[in-house]
Amino acid sequence: MSFRRVVALAGLLAVGSVQAETAASHAVVGDAKAGEAKAAACGACHGPDGNSTDKQYPKIAGQQADYIARQLALFKSTQRNNAIMLGFASTLTEQDMHDLGAHFATKQATAGNGDEALKARGEQLWRTGDVKRGIPACMSCHGPSGRGNPGSGYPQIAGQWTDYVIAKLKDWQNGATWGDDDRARIMPDIAKRLTEQDVVAVASYAEGLHTAKPVTTAAK
Repeated sequence: MSFRRVVALAGLLAVGSVQAETAASHAVVGDAKAGEAKAAACGACHGPDGNSTDKQYPKIAGQQADYIARQLALFKSTQRNNAIMLGFASTLTEQDMHDLGAHFATKQATAGNGDEALKARGEQLWRTGDVKRGIPACMSCHGPSGRGNPGSGYPQIAGQWTDYVIAKLKDWQNGATWGDDDRARIMPDIAKRLTEQDVVAVASYAEGLHTAKPVTTAAK
């Protein structure tokens, strides 16, 4: 996929998929209070408030509700491969997934600490990308502050553990995908253009970003 194709596709999804995403994901409305009652098992890995302490598990506090629900559905269908999450997600109903998403979306992700020595390269990739190598700016999908784009399904990654982001970028470099739509193919294509140094730098920069307020979500 060419650089122009990646950028164009990201832009198209950011605009054109909003109605489809909204219709699909909002057919079921998550209930944050109900989600809190269902979230006990999540705390073992992700922390009781969605801020994991083990860096191999992602922070999900403040993550977009619909994004969480979509990932749980992908785990359940094995389109996103993770044995641990499959065990949890396989018992969830669609309503459960949206309730859990609504619950964790009301939490706030803790601030991360990026490596100052890697900041310059990480910031360059985040804000401008690398046109010569066909790498679009990370913020074109995930936003300048890393809060993501709820309408198009691009997640918040501000404050996320460097170790976790590195692991996911390497998974994509090795051919992993999370679904079968055009959006799912964007990150594997971009990740393959990154050097090992790029991966570490941009992951560290993402951890150094953090949101001041949690992403709001509708609740019953």
